[in-house]
Amino acid sequence: MWNLLWPVLLLVCANTVYQVTAKSVPGGINTYASLLVTYLVAATASLVMFWCTAGGENLTGQIKQINWASWLLGLAIVGLETGSIFLYRVGWNINVGSLVANIALAVVLIFVGAFFYKEGISAKQLLGIALCLGGLALISLK
Repeated sequence: MWNLLWPVLLLVCANTVYQVTAKSVPGGINTYASLLVTYLVAATASLVMFWCTAGGENLTGQIKQINWASWLLGLAIVGLETGSIFLYRVGWNINVGSLVANIALAVVLIFVGAFFYKEGISAKQLLGIALCLGGLALISLK
């Protein structure tokens, strides 16, 4: 059970810190200057975590095995960070903006899973999509 639970807890905790800090990035600073520092910290933390978990693996050897996914993931992360910072800069509240984005993401991923990974879509999921879209409409109304 713990193997299923800890990644969810990590995501919730990290995403909470992420949203609070994204909202706290000063409005006058260039977004990409802020992201540069963010990625330098992330790179340093990743290097330390590699050293702590490598078990004798060679970093150069590991990097040689990386495929296109790591490169695209890096670009996607820049999009996530930029979107989150601007989400708050344009006036979304922290209790609504992230919720709207994450519900929309969940709905999109149901279809991505169905079309690209041949995952089924159940009647319960379709009902969930309808409820999510209804919820999005309700919380987005001013």
